[in-house]
Amino acid sequence: MKIHEYQGKLILERHGVPVPRGFVAHTADQARAHAETLGGGTVVVKAQIHAGGRGKGGGVKVVKGPGAAYEAATAILGMTLVTHQTGPAGQVVSCVLVEEGQAIVRELYLGLVIDRSTQKLVMMASQEGGVEIEKVAEESPEKIFKVFIDPGQGLRAFQARRLAFQLGLSGEEVKKAVLLMFAVFDAFVTTDASLLEINPLIVTDTGDLLALDAKVTIDDNAMFRQRDLKEFRDLAEEEALEIEASKFSLNYIKLDGTIGCMVNGAGLAMATMDIIKLAGGEPANFLDVGGGANADQIKNAFRILMSDTSVKAVLINIFGGILRCDVLAQGVIAAVTDLGVSVPIVIRMEGTNVELGQQMLKDSGLNFTTADAMDVAAERVVALAV
Repeated sequence: MKIHEYQGKLILERHGVPVPRGFVAHTADQARAHAETLGGGTVVVKAQIHAGGRGKGGGVKVVKGPGAAYEAATAILGMTLVTHQTGPAGQVVSCVLVEEGQAIVRELYLGLVIDRSTQKLVMMASQEGGVEIEKVAEESPEKIFKVFIDPGQGLRAFQARRLAFQLGLSGEEVKKAVLLMFAVFDAFVTTDASLLEINPLIVTDTGDLLALDAKVTIDDNAMFRQRDLKEFRDLAEEEALEIEASKFSLNYIKLDGTIGCMVNGAGLAMATMDIIKLAGGEPANFLDVGGGANADQIKNAFRILMSDTSVKAVLINIFGGILRCDVLAQGVIAAVTDLGVSVPIVIRMEGTNVELGQQMLKDSGLNFTTADAMDVAAERVVALAV
């Protein structure tokens, strides 16, 4: 679950990470009032969307005084903000963060993620803060410093000090940085985060370190024990079809292609999308119905697939284990019949009761195209998606 910057800063502040004073505003009048509360001086008005690159898109304005904050909020609220992370459709801004301005001496980067290759957390730091860290990693990987944190031991003091020195800090700044890193680690573990980024982490003219930005993603699988964070979910920032799919325990991600994919198992879904691209097509979605899907879930999955008007053909690629092939066939037949699906459908199934499932498809009288191999199925669906 992605959350807004102001929500991420609330989490950081709870765990002792220094953040600038700021308030969220949903109207321009609120922005003006917040600017007055912050002393009436320089403030930053920042669009709150689940994407980076807001400044380049016109979603961040540094202004002086409550009146200017009102004008900046008026310009940002309601705008469709387009950044390199939103895609061309952009995202409508419904709230802004009004934050007191800072006298910035240096901009650094600090991040914490899960490294699956080592099965450890990795804390990353760089002196190249305030820019796209992905670009730094690609062009100058030596400028990103890492320490790997054993989950059984946690962050060690020497690791935090090493990163602080690599950031070029000295004296009291090192002590402050070490305390901040421990607070960041505590926030990450306590909230079951999968990503926590501070970019930039600034050094002020008084030698203080502040999290000027906060990007936090919470592991969906841990929400049962993070119930106080559920209210942070902003459905307006999510794709409508993805929200609908989650109601039926379906894993759906919308993409930009024309071939709808229905698969069971994330690995098979990724392989299916790859083989569609290899055959010259473009997948319209990632849809994993899961190993234990029933006929109703298959029907709902089909309904969600067909809600995307860009879908010109559908490839169903199922390995029947817990989800038997006859159950799949039952759900597909019911969905196509009830929903009046008119686009071509290619089905490749293997596993439990595959013969029965294939016979059910044949006896249905519906115009299904079947294939025994993935590459053949991909070639056929690409040819039909015209």
